[in-house]
Amino acid sequence: MKISVNWLKQFTDIKCTVDELVTKIGAQLGEVEEVISLEERYKDIVIAKVISCEKHPDADKLSVCKVDDGGKTAGVARDENGWVQVVCGAPNVREGLLVAWIPPGAIVPSTYDTEQFKLEVRPLRGVDSNGMLASGKELALNEDHEGILEVDIDCKPGTSLIEAYELDDYIIDIENKMFTHRPDCFGILGVAREIAGIQHIQFTSPEWYKEALAYTPMGKKLKLNVTNDIPELVPRFMMVPISGVKVAPSPTYIQSYLNRVGINPINNIVDITNYVMYVTGQPLHAFDYDKVAAQDNSDTATIVVRKPKKGEKITLIKGRTIEPGKDTIMIASKDRLLAVGGVMGGADTEIDTDTTNIILECATFDMYNIRRTSMAHGLFTDAVTRFNKGQSPLQNDKVLAYAGRLMCDLGGGEFAGDVHDINTKKFKEPTVELTANFVSERLGEKLAITDMAKMLENVEFEARHRGDKLSVTPPFWRTDIEIPEDVVEEVGRLYGYDHLPQDLPQRSVTPAQKDSLLECKATVRDILSAAGANEVLTYSFVHGDLIDKVGQDRKNAFQISNALSPDLQYYRLSLLPSLLDKVHANIRAGHSEFAIFEMNPVHGKDLIGKDKLPIEDYRLALVFAADEKATSANYKGAPYYQARAFADQLLEELGIVATYESAANHNPKQPISKAAIAPFEKDRTAIVRAATGEFIGELGEFRSIVHKRLKLPKFVAGFELDLRQLLALAKPRAYQPLSRFPSTEQDISFKLPDSVSYQKLFELVYTELVLAQQEHGYDAALRPVDIYQPSDDHVHKHITLRIKLTHDARTLTRAEVTKLLDAITVTAQTKLEAVRL
Repeated sequence: MKISVNWLKQFTDIKCTVDELVTKIGAQLGEVEEVISLEERYKDIVIAKVISCEKHPDADKLSVCKVDDGGKTAGVARDENGWVQVVCGAPNVREGLLVAWIPPGAIVPSTYDTEQFKLEVRPLRGVDSNGMLASGKELALNEDHEGILEVDIDCKPGTSLIEAYELDDYIIDIENKMFTHRPDCFGILGVAREIAGIQHIQFTSPEWYKEALAYTPMGKKLKLNVTNDIPELVPRFMMVPISGVKVAPSPTYIQSYLNRVGINPINNIVDITNYVMYVTGQPLHAFDYDKVAAQDNSDTATIVVRKPKKGEKITLIKGRTIEPGKDTIMIASKDRLLAVGGVMGGADTEIDTDTTNIILECATFDMYNIRRTSMAHGLFTDAVTRFNKGQSPLQNDKVLAYAGRLMCDLGGGEFAGDVHDINTKKFKEPTVELTANFVSERLGEKLAITDMAKMLENVEFEARHRGDKLSVTPPFWRTDIEIPEDVVEEVGRLYGYDHLPQDLPQRSVTPAQKDSLLECKATVRDILSAAGANEVLTYSFVHGDLIDKVGQDRKNAFQISNALSPDLQYYRLSLLPSLLDKVHANIRAGHSEFAIFEMNPVHGKDLIGKDKLPIEDYRLALVFAADEKATSANYKGAPYYQARAFADQLLEELGIVATYESAANHNPKQPISKAAIAPFEKDRTAIVRAATGEFIGELGEFRSIVHKRLKLPKFVAGFELDLRQLLALAKPRAYQPLSRFPSTEQDISFKLPDSVSYQKLFELVYTELVLAQQEHGYDAALRPVDIYQPSDDHVHKHITLRIKLTHDARTLTRAEVTKLLDAITVTAQTKLEAVRL
């Protein structure tokens, strides 16, 4: 947001230097990005009068002029009358014209910020020219370079151009994001009010902004019908017809101020809409009345605010044709689109030199709709910048009347009908009740309630106080004031945060309670890292193709409407696809075997809470992979057991006793996540549960189609566990000193029917060890050694388990160990028909 200091001075006094003003703005209003001084580039340019104008003797398009600068410029050649000779090629140069003369030695202003061009006395076709008579573009006042600037104010020759057009100015560029919640500060009037406030002086808005200017239709009556079919998106829509305008360049002072803040002047009608927008922050638009009426072949202009019909297109002012989205706000005639509401006008009804009758629009559009429309079509205009901040609808009537009056005064028009004001909502400023103590406690400094009220009144709040109570009503342009904390912020900013004491607020020294989920993640990270796994962090968004490749249904995933990249279109349904997607790249990079894991939330349409909002389901996933070379050298069994080794160590360290049941035999009455189980081969996958029955996750190998699509090696497996369930089931491990007595290890092998799972045998032996531990005080550990099926026996298999026993008080004897193993054998034979080998 570029701010002209001289423009500000039209509305408020500035009682400090520019440097001090910039400091105040940075501290109390918004970050200043740049300060530009205009005075330096115009210091040598003066207003001169063309005394004579004769054709160049050797060039048809050049004129030899004598100009009177009032004798103000030193060091130039003059004739006996004191006039200066200048050769000019402009078609509009003539005797008696007031012009801007750039004398020799001065820099052409339009080149000041690039490669500076300094003028000299130069012969043009044999005739010396002392400097030049400048066009508006060369002076950087407008974009007109067809002729020289015709000075349109009453001044004497020799007057400085700086004095004539208030060019002793500074442009302060304030960072736009600082004003995101302050739509009023997207206008000079709003910034001037704030600068008055931070200087602690009273600001008074112009009368035309507090009360709409009254007017009576005087000109030719223009028929106008206006309807609003989408009041939920356009709560207030105003229009007024104006007849008899004469489209021409706007006054130079308007062009100059617009150009200073980065807006190119076009013509008096368009310039007035931009000028008023920059003053008030309220965008406006002018339609050519006759072109609108011609759309329907009628003598009446019809305006309809609606959404576009399917297939409708519109060509915009800059020549681009778009097909607006189904929810775009459109301004239309009966049958054709005229403009994208709040964004950009259409080419078919724009103002041109033949325009004589106009329709002036001032409206309030839904800020979120404008933002979506702008992003969808890549249309970023000054109007969009202001509308998507939420302009106050209560200023529309004032702004419309002010802009219309300027068009009558500067464009020669007359109001040609009544104002159409479709106001579908009752807007009222809220009153905020609070106490002076409430403000002082939050600012850390005791302020008098009278001082608070005065600071607020300086920026035109209504502040009433009685005792310690303060009742604050913001003005209609302050749409951001709703709660007491908003008033606290306003008082603090106007008072100056740099004036507040730099004391830390008193707080309890009681340490903040640790986040149990973060603690759990840290513990899991330590366990898996110690086991040799590497943690990775992948994007929460994935490509739809990855969802398809692992067999998940992308319809169950939330799609991102404004994705940063085509590869990041959907929220992921589980973590494993992201990890599997990294396996092939790591194998190719030379990592022959590795384990990677990730802990993060996932989202899905089946994960919806009672409040109908998506739930973040925190998961832990791990993948172990090895290429053929590593597999043949190090691994003979199934990859399932490598993944399970990581899971067993994790669960054991967390103090969770888990069971593994075949996913193929899973009870459908106990649902599991379809998305999480999708990549797994059910016949080679286990459902992980706590010993008490709680579901923990899935562990296993992956389907062959997943291997093929993601180019996975043969030896790969993994698991995905519910992180919150791990948190709920984990038991803190108490310190236990190592026994002073030796441990004993014993392998025990069983021959059992092929139909009996390894898990059943493991659970049975583990149960016996737990009972023995409780009865005799053993410290027991159990782990698998081998699973073997003889080639000549297809109905039995051999399983070997290793039992490790320790006692804290004594050395175990062979007899009691043998007795325990015999008891386990009897139980296994009875329950599983197992035979000890």
